[in-house]
Amino acid sequence: MKFTRFYTQPDWKTPFDGMNFVSRTSEIKNPDGSQVFHMENVMVPDSWSQVATDIIAQKYFRKAGVPASLKKVKEKGVPEWLQRSDADTAELGTMAEDERFSHEVDSRQVFQRLAGCWTYWGWKNDYFDAEEDAKVFYDELCYMLADQMAAPNSPQWFNTGLHWAYGINGPAQGHYYVDGKTGKLTKSKDSYSHPQPHACFIQSVDDDLVNEGGIMDLWVREARLFKYGSGTGSNFSNIRGANEPLSGGGKSSGLMSFLKIGDRAAGAIKSGGTTRRAAKMVTLDLDHPDIEEYINWKVKEEQKVAALVSGSKLAQKHLKGIIKLCHTPVEIEGRTFNGAMSRDPLKNKELGKAIRSAKRDHIPLNYIERVIQLAAQGFKDLEFDAYDTDWNSEAYATVAGQNSNNSVRVPNSFMKAVKEDGEWNLFWRREKEQAKVDGRAPKACKSMPASEMWDQIGYAAWACADPGTQYHDTINEWHTCPEDGEIRASNPCSEYMFLDNTACNLASLNLMKFFEDEACTKFDVASLRFASRIWTTVLEISVLMAQFPSKEIAQLSYEFRTLGLGYANIGAALMVQGIPYDSEDASAITGALTSIIHMKAYETSAEMAGELGTFKGYERNKKHMLRVMRNHKRAAYNVEPEQYEGLTVKPMGINAAICPDYLLEAARETSDAAVALGEKNGYRNAQVTVIAPTGTIGLVMDCDTTGIE
Repeated sequence: MKFTRFYTQPDWKTPFDGMNFVSRTSEIKNPDGSQVFHMENVMVPDSWSQVATDIIAQKYFRKAGVPASLKKVKEKGVPEWLQRSDADTAELGTMAEDERFSHEVDSRQVFQRLAGCWTYWGWKNDYFDAEEDAKVFYDELCYMLADQMAAPNSPQWFNTGLHWAYGINGPAQGHYYVDGKTGKLTKSKDSYSHPQPHACFIQSVDDDLVNEGGIMDLWVREARLFKYGSGTGSNFSNIRGANEPLSGGGKSSGLMSFLKIGDRAAGAIKSGGTTRRAAKMVTLDLDHPDIEEYINWKVKEEQKVAALVSGSKLAQKHLKGIIKLCHTPVEIEGRTFNGAMSRDPLKNKELGKAIRSAKRDHIPLNYIERVIQLAAQGFKDLEFDAYDTDWNSEAYATVAGQNSNNSVRVPNSFMKAVKEDGEWNLFWRREKEQAKVDGRAPKACKSMPASEMWDQIGYAAWACADPGTQYHDTINEWHTCPEDGEIRASNPCSEYMFLDNTACNLASLNLMKFFEDEACTKFDVASLRFASRIWTTVLEISVLMAQFPSKEIAQLSYEFRTLGLGYANIGAALMVQGIPYDSEDASAITGALTSIIHMKAYETSAEMAGELGTFKGYERNKKHMLRVMRNHKRAAYNVEPEQYEGLTVKPMGINAAICPDYLLEAARETSDAAVALGEKNGYRNAQVTVIAPTGTIGLVMDCDTTGIE
């Protein structure tokens, strides 16, 4: 591929010429003033805020193992400037032991290890026409990272380039990758020569307890992902419901018992390390036998938290009052008594009143007696923890269901039943499977009014923000690869939806950096298109270099090559122009910007397909994918509803009467090009875009608002 300079100049000595880097101190404290993190002499561009400085220093700097002296590892055919580095052991041997290895302190180290690693893998796998194209690719990416124009997902910052830049490695963790040259599935021999750059995973789970692909195996695969900062989602509908007959006799313990184990396993991975806490999505079909218990799971757990908080505060208040009264002198017939008299509720009227009050508030009698016994032993106060409603508190750590987002999978047939006040059936899992084999309708294990279940979903979402709803049929009508199965689940934030056992790596463009002028009056379409093309290439290269937590994910991610280019800061980009966020104008502009980025990414995918070939599943899914692409193009032209192909729910296209002409024209031009080149070459990737929440990367780009939500 050819790459020309857009942001950098050929006579610059480094990609950062013209940028001023300053030294800062990064310090993060708890609300009580205790220190969480402290690093001095952190080098960042002077345009970066203190928040962005703290994020890169605390989260994205490699904290250990960076050699004080490096040497290039010569590799045939790789230009010297692009060769990977390793520790210079000879030079390190001359240094004091505590000076040999340190940590990253300069943001340029991070930018260069990311861009360098991507360029290295791209070079080794023939993504560049010439060395100059590789150099331009590297320089432009370094500049964009430093200028906060774009950022990849967090696992890229954590893992990518550690081996290329510093020779950092570690023992294998059970990962796999597909060799880009041979196409052979290979077990990873170490941690970082193939990094884990993907953030979003969808994993299948079989109705099996301990074998590969089963329930307990899923917790291991999830842990591999969490360790390197990624998230995962699964549809658990294959697992039998409570009391469903087992093949060996007896009854199943049900789905919820296993979900609680998985929740605890995920919760064991805390946020105190260099990556982040676990992120997972649990999805369940609406016809599963345990669906009602699942819908109301977190509602009940929230009630437990309320009980823990109010009960602990009430118990603390009563018990501390009782132990204090046990040491209050008692006057009887003009004489003052202490000791046993003070502890006797018949003699100490105030103590008796306090005990009766505690019993009315349901303080356990054994606790009341225990406090009086402690007072008899000389204790004048007691420790009794009172909980609070902070989501990171002990109260929430005590209850279940706090380490996942939960969703229900909603088919059109359910919504039809709700509208028509019809019945909704639940099915034993094995009965449903066998009925499909037999070609008959399955027998329901339970029926209920669909509206009743819809009310439960609505109430639960109001009460605790879960479950979310995923509209199964609508999702699958936009599926590019239905010949390989349905889309059944999503990643934790639901931006990535594709086949089970696949993964997606993300990057987001900071839209505030894509205006033509400082007054922010007009978007720079050429800049958006350039950024979309170069970052689509980055994400494609990342598939090639990645390792994955299982054989299936390694194989399918390599075969379908799903990517996740998106954007952040749409709210700020609208508001600086005086456009209300929730308005028709905002929808039209956002639609056009999304179309430009989305269709330029697909055009780039088609360009790569022309040079490197299509993804493996393209030919058998060709007619479906081209139909989906034509529907995307139709949305840019805002055609009449009947002109869409194979859609039950018609999308809202770009309103030409409201959208600025230059954006509308660009969206349509880019859509035309993406479809035309795809019809000619096919596509390198089954998916290319998502709009992610951009949490941590939004902060490192100094975004005022996050993704589209």
